[in-house]
Amino acid sequence: MTEFIRKRTANAKNDILSGITVALALVPEAVAFAFVAGVDPLVGLYAAFMIGLITAIFGGRPGMISGATGALAVVMVSLVAEGNAFGAEGENLGLYYLFATVILMGFIQMLAGILKLGKFVRLIPHPVMMGFVNGLAIVIFLAQLKMFKDVNGDWFSGSQMWIMLGLVALTMGIMFGLPKLTKKLPEALIAILVVSAIAIFGNFDVATVGSFIRDGGGEGLKGGLPQFQIDIFTKVPFNWQTIKFIGPYALILAAIGLIESLMTLNLVDELTDTRGNTNRECMAQGGANIITGLFGGMGGCAMIGQSLINIKGGGRGRLSGIVAALMLLVFILFASGLIEQVPIAALVGVMFMVVIGTFAWSSFRILNKIPVTDVIVLIAVSALTVIFDLAIAVIAGVIISALVFSWENAKRIRARKRMREDGTKVYEIWGPLFFGSIIAFNEKFDIKNDPQEVEVDFVESRVSDHSAIEAIFNLVNKYEAEGKTIRLKHLSEDCKILLYKSSPKFREVIIEDIDDPRYHLAENPEAFTKGLSEYKL
Repeated sequence: MTEFIRKRTANAKNDILSGITVALALVPEAVAFAFVAGVDPLVGLYAAFMIGLITAIFGGRPGMISGATGALAVVMVSLVAEGNAFGAEGENLGLYYLFATVILMGFIQMLAGILKLGKFVRLIPHPVMMGFVNGLAIVIFLAQLKMFKDVNGDWFSGSQMWIMLGLVALTMGIMFGLPKLTKKLPEALIAILVVSAIAIFGNFDVATVGSFIRDGGGEGLKGGLPQFQIDIFTKVPFNWQTIKFIGPYALILAAIGLIESLMTLNLVDELTDTRGNTNRECMAQGGANIITGLFGGMGGCAMIGQSLINIKGGGRGRLSGIVAALMLLVFILFASGLIEQVPIAALVGVMFMVVIGTFAWSSFRILNKIPVTDVIVLIAVSALTVIFDLAIAVIAGVIISALVFSWENAKRIRARKRMREDGTKVYEIWGPLFFGSIIAFNEKFDIKNDPQEVEVDFVESRVSDHSAIEAIFNLVNKYEAEGKTIRLKHLSEDCKILLYKSSPKFREVIIEDIDDPRYHLAENPEAFTKGLSEYKL
């Protein structure tokens, strides 16, 4: 028991300090995403608290931070606007439609976990992962540039701009230099505290968390505990019309949330050299969104920026995420006045360092060393992440990669032809037989000029899909239409099951009682040894 507790608390100091840093960085992000979605800042803050806490406790990836995200917020804009149009002016129905959508989104994500769909994240190729990381780094960078503008959207000028740049540079300098002196102090937290002290005691006229909230139309950071939103059940009619309205939004939000969460999980796995549980993360994200929707949050998913701040700050266990969520609630309840004084410049500096740490700089070095198609995928995913959103970018990247893979495998189909002494022509098929290789497969056969007896040997081929079955079926029919006999041999057991299931005709043309030549050497050790020595020669 003592050993168990010791292992769980070995990294407690780093987890706690890193969690406090993350909580500070969560505040402006959650507020900003709430403004993007068109809802009150507290809706974003409550989402960050509840999702962060639930996923930290029950999620599949210790050390990963979840909360309200921009990828989801941009989809919620039209949802809230359309929802508001259903009610009278000032009724704010859009907010309650948002809560209902987030709840449905959570159920969809939990269903994905129950069906164990999280494992499909393994199908995401590495170029797509690199493109996602690079694109997200650019998105985070561009989001910080908005902090250099005033409420009218004009860039800061004169001393205001120079002070902002100076504080950002100082924050980045502390984060860069402190680890070279000591690794015992969390550089992000120290940087925020130092820059905040300089701005407060120097009486600098700079944008702060408080001014950021008020400029966005909020009344301040202070609030109470999240309240159960009973109005969801009275203001949102639970009928087919509502399902038709919120269903597509819930599906899109669920997909974006899971893709971003599972890809962030993969990234944290690589950074920590550990392995998370994708299906458990799906369940936790879904449950968190259901609770968040019921208690007045805007929903969310894993946050790559805050997760990287946590990992680089030494946060590795569940404690770091729990501390971040609870500290955020403490800020809302008791320390709003202090947090509102933190300069935006300090948080921007932290995020800029996250951008530098997130971007896969190695992608420039390997561009001329990887296939051109992978380069195209990497650049396309990066660009689509910036232009559209993460879900579109990743789906497009996977589709491009899959098409390239199919095309390359389609070109690998081969047929070696030989004649036996008895006049039988044998086609030895090599390569995968599937929808992409069907045309090339059909071109290998000379039906009109072939002899009376034909054998097709599948010893080095595999029947993969319905298109392949149909191609073989048509080939058999064409030979029989010419009055010729065709036989199929060396089909694997699973391939034979597929063919027999599709048509009884295959029982007439498949040769069952035949040895597989691939196993002859294994059955005859002397032949194996002789073959190996000949291979070496």
